[in-house]
Amino acid sequence: MEEGIVKAVNEVSFTLNSNEVLGIVGETGSGKSVTVKSIMRLIKPPGKIVSGEVLYKGQDILKIPEREMHKIRGKEIAMIFQDPMMSLNPLYTIGDQLMETIKYHLGYDKRRAYLRAVEMLELVGIPEPEKRMNNYPFEFSGGMRQRVVIAIALSCNPSVLIADEPTTALDVTIQAQILELMKDLQKEFKTGLLFITHDLGVIASMADRIMVMYGGRQMEVGTADQIFYSPRHPYTKMLLKSVPRVDKRLEKLESIPGQPPRMVDIPPVCPFLPRCPRRIDRCMNELPELTQIEERHFVRCFNPVEEEVNVEGNS
Repeated sequence: MEEGIVKAVNEVSFTLNSNEVLGIVGETGSGKSVTVKSIMRLIKPPGKIVSGEVLYKGQDILKIPEREMHKIRGKEIAMIFQDPMMSLNPLYTIGDQLMETIKYHLGYDKRRAYLRAVEMLELVGIPEPEKRMNNYPFEFSGGMRQRVVIAIALSCNPSVLIADEPTTALDVTIQAQILELMKDLQKEFKTGLLFITHDLGVIASMADRIMVMYGGRQMEVGTADQIFYSPRHPYTKMLLKSVPRVDKRLEKLESIPGQPPRMVDIPPVCPFLPRCPRRIDRCMNELPELTQIEERHFVRCFNPVEEEVNVEGNS
């Protein structure tokens, strides 16, 4: 077994505005989930946040005591995880779990918390919400459980909502319903949403801006149109070309040759270097900075793609 230091996330920097959706995409192991868990301070030992800051309303929340972070986590910044069954306690009713969050963070009495919980279940499309308050998680379908998790996350009207692949465990038809629900609620609550996925089709319908990650680093950041219609990093371009198309008959799907990087003791060069068809001599010796190439568009590459890529119908 290999031993060494794994830098799961390195020099990642971004901002999120209220009423904005920032999509984070990348293949498995690119650092997406570690990035958002760091924001929530949910990195478990032996993992640790070595350096950096997370500024929320002008305050670095990495430096505040854990008891203060408890007040922020769930109320100010909420998170929706991949598997709703892992987010819900099987021994407590849905109503109890909703009310616990509301009473803890908002200080409501039992009656007021009950009314707020029913209101949230109705808002996320749970039929007969008062009756379902007494049900346990196993009595709900996967899609309904995820609706409950969304209700809990939004019950305190957070400023920031983090969704870590919230539709991965659901079938395709339920995925579409949950995505539509999240989009509507995000607009209604004017929440800043960090949406993590490896599905480019999902992010195309959700995000205002997109951050592409690979090997623990940001490869490209831009608006949804810039990323989908004018990708400049070779990895982004190849990622888009590997997506199945419904409007074109293809003999075979294009793939990205090679393997993802080993995350142990990574050399200080671009992590995509071994798989990159546009690598040049300079790439072998130094790591490119994340550089602005046009308004709101940043790329980490010494030899970026120049031509536009036609991906009509992909979104």
